[in-house]
Amino acid sequence: MTSQTRPYRIGIDLGGTKIEGVLLAPDGQTLARRRIATPRHAAHADTEYEDICTAICRLVTEIIDEMPNRTPCTVGVGIPGTTDRHTGLVQNANTTSLIGRPLKGDLEHRLGRPMGMENDANCFTMAETQMGAAQGYGLVFGIIMGTGCGGGICIDGRLHTGRHQIAGEWGHFSVDPQGEQCWCGNRGCIETKISGGGVARAFEKRYGRKLTLEQITEGYRRGDDLDCTVAFEQFIDDYGRCVGGLISTLDPDAIVLGGGVSNIEELYTMGMARVRRYAFHPHVQTPILKNRLGDSAGVYGAAWIGQ
Repeated sequence: MTSQTRPYRIGIDLGGTKIEGVLLAPDGQTLARRRIATPRHAAHADTEYEDICTAICRLVTEIIDEMPNRTPCTVGVGIPGTTDRHTGLVQNANTTSLIGRPLKGDLEHRLGRPMGMENDANCFTMAETQMGAAQGYGLVFGIIMGTGCGGGICIDGRLHTGRHQIAGEWGHFSVDPQGEQCWCGNRGCIETKISGGGVARAFEKRYGRKLTLEQITEGYRRGDDLDCTVAFEQFIDDYGRCVGGLISTLDPDAIVLGGGVSNIEELYTMGMARVRRYAFHPHVQTPILKNRLGDSAGVYGAAWIGQ
């Protein structure tokens, strides 16, 4: 397919604090990019939802107006949740005003056009596969490690979402039945073990000190804080156990890490050694890659899943 026959692509990334939009040319070049604040009304879910719909539609319309000669394009939206394929309703969303709402249907009705919609971790995985660190690999598992922990699966350049649209939701696999309560209702989910928020909460509960994972990592590196050393080494061991189990289950061609926690360089050294310890293979060669697109991955991935 030549660049002349490929469509223009609009991607919208709906985040907790910002909504970002991008326009990609047929050859993949970025032609326009915009950011606006995400409407928030903590006490009024209905108002917040309506304002989010209005903001997304306005952003899409403004970007379409910037296209040359208003040529045909696709539109994709990444959201912090999933859409039930049978009901069309959003589920498991961090932005709670979206839960139980027909967001995709409402946006399509307002804009008078179809669009793609995927979980933000799926968009991350798609972007890194198409134009980031995981280009050229067949089966890619993308992991976002930040305040929470999410994942997505891309096979030969196409998302695999599964029967219930939850493929890749590895962060909510329970690895410790006696562990901390997760917001999803289970105990000891991977998210409670290796997300930034999970490690920080565990540290405060054990030591009575409020430190972020970044601060715990700094204390470990200085070597002058025994609490930080113990907590960080536990984090690395949990990471190795969880990723090693993932490799034993899925055996991907590559894993790509995103989110703020992915900037911890020890994940690619000490962490890789622990992964090899726990994976069911004596000589694991799976590359664990640091993302290349950073915060841009979500919006670019949304553009690639557009319809």
